[in-house]
Amino acid sequence: MQAFLAKRALWAATLAFAANFSVWTLYAVLGVNIRSELMLSATEFGLLLAAPIFSGAILRWPVGYLVENNNCKSLFIWQMLLIIPALLLLPKASSYLEYLLIGLWLGLSGVSFTIGIRYVTDWFETKYQGTAMGVFGAGNAGAAITLALVPFIVEHLGWEFVGYCYALGMLLITLAFAFIAPKSNRFITDFQSVKKINPLTSLQVWRFGLYYYFVFGSFLALILWLPQYYMQAYSTSFTTAMNLTLLFTFVSSLVRALGGWFADLYGARAVNWSVFWICLVCLFFLSYPPTTMTIHGMKGDVELNIEVNIYLFTGLILIIGIAQGFGRASVYKIIQNYYPTQMGQVGGFVAFIGATGGCTLPILFGLADDLVGVYSASFMLLYGVLACCMIVMHSAQKSVLKAKRLQHAIDTNFLHD
Repeated sequence: MQAFLAKRALWAATLAFAANFSVWTLYAVLGVNIRSELMLSATEFGLLLAAPIFSGAILRWPVGYLVENNNCKSLFIWQMLLIIPALLLLPKASSYLEYLLIGLWLGLSGVSFTIGIRYVTDWFETKYQGTAMGVFGAGNAGAAITLALVPFIVEHLGWEFVGYCYALGMLLITLAFAFIAPKSNRFITDFQSVKKINPLTSLQVWRFGLYYYFVFGSFLALILWLPQYYMQAYSTSFTTAMNLTLLFTFVSSLVRALGGWFADLYGARAVNWSVFWICLVCLFFLSYPPTTMTIHGMKGDVELNIEVNIYLFTGLILIIGIAQGFGRASVYKIIQNYYPTQMGQVGGFVAFIGATGGCTLPILFGLADDLVGVYSASFMLLYGVLACCMIVMHSAQKSVLKAKRLQHAIDTNFLHD
């Protein structure tokens, strides 16, 4: 019976998270039309994309504490009901400020991850935690729902019906979750005995947050940024841009479940380190702008054109997406290894740091484009962010190894004495 309830809890939470994630990334599609309608600069467009991600990121931290002391199922239901009014107001927005404010309201959908991860983890044994969290995290595929569904709604009903359709869909998902999901997780019955920690004082938690800033924050930022990147850098149609971004989102989301299984089997740190190296190599090539070189040869000048065409670009982006999917699962497996009874507090804080990547990176992408003047400037920036993550991770591993050697030497000397 317990195994049946655990599976039911997992799939109900994953469905609810997918629906919320589709709302959280709604501006990835709507933003293209809003930018054209209001004639926004790259920086203004980045701010618009960041609005729902920003509020969702900020709220993940306090909600992490809230889920430790309250019934997660009830919190999930209330959270979904609260974003329905914002969806109903979306068709009535006409100014840049109104879109920003509604975007901040829609950001409530972003806290669904913090609620859901706390709800799911207590239903499974430690050896299955990575896989369970990976399956739940596959709800990131909700972004793919938006990329596929919104163009369909626009084509058949018009832009003004997107908010109404999403409000109806969210109401149906809320009702389904209320009836399908088990009453509550086991954690609620003994939360008072759990040791409380302050994530702000733990350097280790900040490191985990930095890793998640890249594997989740950059994934979220790319979902928002790729549609307009394809349209501007490669002059694709709106439909083609959405389909290619959909492919990236869908693949990256689905492999998260596989990444959780790999983290259980081979170790989360090994998976994470491999992910970083793969992404670093891909970002190196994506950072290179289209270049024409003139070589002065013996028999005349030779022009050499270097460019990442759309096929190579899409291939590299897919590889990064797959790696990020594995990375998102492995980071939370690491957290579960170190803080199994504080997944709400620590997981919420790490989710907060990661989600800030989704709101800060689009803004930085816009600034980089405006300042540098080449489309690949956003990937140059991302390359630098990843390099910092890898330096921190390498330094941390060296410190841990040094501490273990020192402790071993002390223990050995003590035994000899």
